[in-house]
Amino acid sequence: MIIVIFAYFFLAIVAVGDKYLLTGSLNPKTYTFYAGAFGAIVFLLIPFVNFYIPSPAIILVSFLAGAVFVLATFIFYSALEDFEVSRVVPAVGGLMPIFTLVLVFLLFEDANLLKVSDFLAFALLVLGTFLITKGVPAKISLKSFLMAGVSAFLFSAYFVLSKYLYNLLPFWSAIILIRFGAFVSAMFFIFAADVRAEIFGKRPSSMNIRTAALFGANQTLAAAGVILQNFSIAVAGTSYLAIINATEGIRYVFVFIFSIIISLKFPNILKEEMSRKIIIQKLIAIFLIVGGLGALAL
Repeated sequence: MIIVIFAYFFLAIVAVGDKYLLTGSLNPKTYTFYAGAFGAIVFLLIPFVNFYIPSPAIILVSFLAGAVFVLATFIFYSALEDFEVSRVVPAVGGLMPIFTLVLVFLLFEDANLLKVSDFLAFALLVLGTFLITKGVPAKISLKSFLMAGVSAFLFSAYFVLSKYLYNLLPFWSAIILIRFGAFVSAMFFIFAADVRAEIFGKRPSSMNIRTAALFGANQTLAAAGVILQNFSIAVAGTSYLAIINATEGIRYVFVFIFSIIISLKFPNILKEEMSRKIIIQKLIAIFLIVGGLGALAL
């Protein structure tokens, strides 16, 4: 739980940075390309972590996990571009733990039924995540729900494939192979004309020196968060994989706090819409999330 909380603390900072960067002229394909390319930094660890090359079949699964992650990220960013955040994020946050729970019990023989307290924690965390990410009001369309559902399913499949690999390989070998699969998959976006135009300067882009520096810092924190999150996946029991997904609400608690601070200090950078109804809803959500974590801890 401590590892997960630190992971989502870092990823919350990344989420605020993503929100700022995606409000510029970077489109989802270009952003996914840069994020996948930057993930190659993990290759620098190969000489220091006793990297192990497994069988071709395991390498193929690793590449598949990386490709699924890139596809899920692209669909998620596309949904954020086309629809309001208050429609997309609650749907992804609420559906992903449910998909993961189903996939784990369908695909893993060592998955055991959770205790009553675990199911209570799961329900509280999912409900809290939904509430803290839901805007007031937020009417969801069929198209936005379908895009969020596909993204949530793919993220769940990525979690399940990652857990499968961590059960077979040393942690660092597995995460390096997965990130390599993500890197190769992200490179396919170079074939998109609009991505090439932004990268090679054929049309105006917001990726100036300042934006590049912010993007680099943001992706460094993302790497730290992803490594901690994946380490929690590796060490947790298979049955608890869905609960790790459900604790995503912790990240949104941090995002909510950071957004308020930034919107008060720097309203020109990030403006967070606040009302009495929204604040009450967020506080109820935080109470549910804390209750879920308490049920797990006890």
